[in-house]
Amino acid sequence: MRAAILTLSDKGSRGERVDESGPALSAWLAERGVITVQSRIIADEFEQIVAVLTEWADADAADLILTTGGTGVSPRDTTPEATLQVVERVIPGLGELMRFKSLEKTPMASLSRAVAGIRNQSLIINLPGSPKGALENLEAVWPTLGHAVEKIRGGQEDCGNRFSK
Repeated sequence: MRAAILTLSDKGSRGERVDESGPALSAWLAERGVITVQSRIIADEFEQIVAVLTEWADADAADLILTTGGTGVSPRDTTPEATLQVVERVIPGLGELMRFKSLEKTPMASLSRAVAGIRNQSLIINLPGSPKGALENLEAVWPTLGHAVEKIRGGQEDCGNRFSK
């Protein structure tokens, strides 16, 4: 699987803060055999987010596109809205699962507005901006992602065959 990581951070894009979430996600993915083929830090600007997500998905740059940052409730947090503009199909269960699992750790998870969806053959998922939150959320949905990517790319395997009780 190929991944791309887009970090949304005003301070990070200006060099005023070191991005820890992007490298942490890349390392976590590498431990699971996923290659990070793209990584970028941009400001929390709606149009820029839309442009990069569209560029990566339309160029088939990655099977899995992760965003980190901009999922909260501050006025600059527009990642979910930008993602919704880009995706062709929304996958509500991924955002719900991330919030559900995160609520076991902190009530602040209820403020997350993270979304997930599909554009062309790329799965796009919003993650929190903190390294801890980003990794915990990715870990929550990880068991579903291999199958999701296979299906998005035209795989014919039934969901029931993958997870039998």
